[in-house]
Amino acid sequence: MGPFILPAIANTHSHAFQRAMAGLAERRGDPADSFWSWREAMYRFAARINPEQLYAIAAQLYGEMLEAGFTQVCEFHYLHHQPDGTPYADPGEMSQAIIRAAEDAGIGLTLLPVLYQTGGFDGRALHEGQRRFGHGIDAYLHLIERLKKQESHLLKIGVALHSLRAVPEATLKALLPQLAGQDLLIHIHIAEQMAEVRECEAVRGARPVQWLLDNADVDARWCLVHATHMTGKETRALAKTKAVVAICPTTEANLGDGMFPLADFLKAKGRISIGSDSNVSVSVAEELRWLEYGQRLKHQQRNIVASDKQPSVGLSLLEAVAKGGWQASGVPKRADAMTLDGNAPALFGASATDLADRFVFAGNRPLVKRVTAHGVERVTDGQHVFRRPFEQTFKLAMAQLLA
Repeated sequence: MGPFILPAIANTHSHAFQRAMAGLAERRGDPADSFWSWREAMYRFAARINPEQLYAIAAQLYGEMLEAGFTQVCEFHYLHHQPDGTPYADPGEMSQAIIRAAEDAGIGLTLLPVLYQTGGFDGRALHEGQRRFGHGIDAYLHLIERLKKQESHLLKIGVALHSLRAVPEATLKALLPQLAGQDLLIHIHIAEQMAEVRECEAVRGARPVQWLLDNADVDARWCLVHATHMTGKETRALAKTKAVVAICPTTEANLGDGMFPLADFLKAKGRISIGSDSNVSVSVAEELRWLEYGQRLKHQQRNIVASDKQPSVGLSLLEAVAKGGWQASGVPKRADAMTLDGNAPALFGASATDLADRFVFAGNRPLVKRVTAHGVERVTDGQHVFRRPFEQTFKLAMAQLLA
């Protein structure tokens, strides 16, 4: 693409509001701290956020994403209602806050309103911390229908099923036929935690990925988020569907989730993408680096993702997540690009054969200098064009939330 230029990519899994709690859940409270104890802290934080604050958080985040080299984001959005669970006068008010933030930042948005109905595989009701998330099928489909009318070259609407534990079997089987023929993406959290796998086996008689493959027509419209805990059989079967997996290395590491079977999935011709998920970190380079480093630790060897066809690990990673990312975003591949800082010491003497490797592996100094998205330069000299006003509104929102 030219000297010091790499393709920008899509971020296929984000919960924007969680950016505001980055670093605020890193104190030990329980000797057995895990995803589940982190989730309770997240619920308490989510209960306080209003539409104006959500806009401020999302605008700040999306500016940071563009600075990192992400030019499209799949926003897995479940913060729908007022704190007591009552819908806003406009049931899509929180969705509109996300849409405005993306428009102002200039990032492409795949908005995925989330269907969330139960608190576990046993069908238990949503508890107090989850009451902002819930929808019946009719209200949910009405929200999707209204948002679809706003679609543009910058906005794509899809469907998100929170997880198998939050969407009962009867709901899934009633909903999917209604989505058929509507050109709607379907994203779902799945097999992120071993506790989820065990509960699914106990209640539904199969592991989550296997159960989904047996009970839904999983194809290229689907994006399975995490899919961390799969057997070899599940891994190969999922690869055959042409669905994309959204892997979120920094969040999965932060939460102690586990490690995706990347080498086996790629060997089976599986399709991958990356997401920043909880947004504890917003970095293309760090997500890609840990995607590879995790596999090196697991297999005790180097250069796992490279192949005889493409010996560069950096290029192998970028090419794979770019292809899978555009598919999972539901938008045509664009010529969005990030221009790296040729004056950075990490890039001295760089060539086309090692530029991507240096970008991913040569340290933590930000290397992205300019980013173009949809033909417009959104990042200049390493900073989003609206960084200052975004920071000011974000600072105010944080002061309110932490008061």
